[in-house]
Amino acid sequence: MSTGAPVLTPARTLATAARVLRQLRHDPRTIALLLVVPVVMITLLRYVFDANPRTFDSIGASLLGIFPLITMFLVTSIATLRERTSGTLERLLALPLGKADLIAGYALAFGAIAVAQSLLATTMSVWVLGLDVVGSPWLLLLVALLDALLGTALGLFVSAFAASEFQAVQFMPAVIFPQLLLCGLFTPRDQMHPALEALSDVLPMSYAVDGMNQVLAHTDVTADFYRDILVVAGCALLVLCLGAATLRRRTV
Repeated sequence: MSTGAPVLTPARTLATAARVLRQLRHDPRTIALLLVVPVVMITLLRYVFDANPRTFDSIGASLLGIFPLITMFLVTSIATLRERTSGTLERLLALPLGKADLIAGYALAFGAIAVAQSLLATTMSVWVLGLDVVGSPWLLLLVALLDALLGTALGLFVSAFAASEFQAVQFMPAVIFPQLLLCGLFTPRDQMHPALEALSDVLPMSYAVDGMNQVLAHTDVTADFYRDILVVAGCALLVLCLGAATLRRRTV
């Protein structure tokens, strides 16, 4: 019986990640949602502002951080919920598999997808659609990847509180939409009502958008950029730990 010890075993972690990736490989709709939809949405946005490319430059980088977070949250929450409700997680926890192995395996599997997703979206935006970036495009890729990992962590966490896939989707307005409205995409955060500005200061998506904007505007890596990526990475790690706390045997 699993003790749930927080000891990470590389072999078990890799085995868990490989199992999740095999399942995803047989689900082409999910693969399309993760890899194709962000690219299509960014391309659509570029031509929506075809007469004013400067507008695309001003919000395109921000969306490179938002789209991965949203899609990874949606797919991870539903995929993990399926394993919870089907009893797969229950059976896995009965094996000599620690919580750390399980969570790290899920994070590694979805992280691999996140790398591909972020690479495709960044490549399309910068080198095909002509997104004008002052800083290094690789920094855009780094922030997009961290955002995708944050979305994965949030999805793993909220799946514990949903009883069906429909309920998992219902968490999106509660978890994602407030961050989307307050992240600074629609208006600078310092122009919001003070209460909303204060709330935005504790939401990780705000730092993701700020990080993208730092790359957009500065040639060199700034102190604010380091702060932004550390906050996003720290939030992802914190939520992964909270997700591990929700993994428990529900039957004896």
